[in-house]
Amino acid sequence: MSLGSNRPTFKPTPYGYTRRSRGIPRWLLLLVTGIVLGAGGVLFLQRSYGPQRLTVEQSEQLRMDLNTANLENQRLTNESKVLHQGIDKAQTAQKDQSAQVEQLRKHVADMEAGVSSLIAAIPPDPRGTSPGIRSADMVLQDDGLHYQVLLIQEPPKGETEVPNLRGEVKLVGIGTYPNGNTAYVGLGTQALDMGRYTVINGQTELPKAYRLHQVTVQIMAEGSDKIIATRTVRATAARR
Repeated sequence: MSLGSNRPTFKPTPYGYTRRSRGIPRWLLLLVTGIVLGAGGVLFLQRSYGPQRLTVEQSEQLRMDLNTANLENQRLTNESKVLHQGIDKAQTAQKDQSAQVEQLRKHVADMEAGVSSLIAAIPPDPRGTSPGIRSADMVLQDDGLHYQVLLIQEPPKGETEVPNLRGEVKLVGIGTYPNGNTAYVGLGTQALDMGRYTVINGQTELPKAYRLHQVTVQIMAEGSDKIIATRTVRATAARR
């Protein structure tokens, strides 16, 4: 028996190994073609519908504009800080001023209460008029007569507010000359503008050789010669 004649003949099967040609695989060509087409499509879309690319000059201008905007923003931020600091200081100063005003109001209220107490303690005008001439000092000195007169108004009956009074205060001297003759001499007039109270003071010269004994204080309302209050006070020599 011959061994060569009985050897089985080789037949390729669908699952057997076959030697392929050395060309580029078809799947790789399809893959590369798809990539190229996809990249081209992206570039086309970017050029046709995407944002335009800036030139070098445009890019430089954009950078400069951005820097300018940043500097302006920093400047405005600093100004805003300064403005807020100024507002805070102003608010603090306003609070301090409000506190000071409140203290002054309390101080004024205390003073008014004290003045009211003093007014109530001052003896009334003997004539009972309003305004009343509560006190008057007439002091004779070498340069003439020095005077000080305290006038006080009372509120009308049933009211608490005192109306403002305008008019004038006239001083009339009663004295004698060396020959013994009595003479009435006008010693001056002052304008009057008062509320609850006021003090009239000043100095006036006397006629030569005139010896002053008494001074009459006369109060007249504005626009009228009628005397609404009067009081005669003795003139005294200044203490030396």
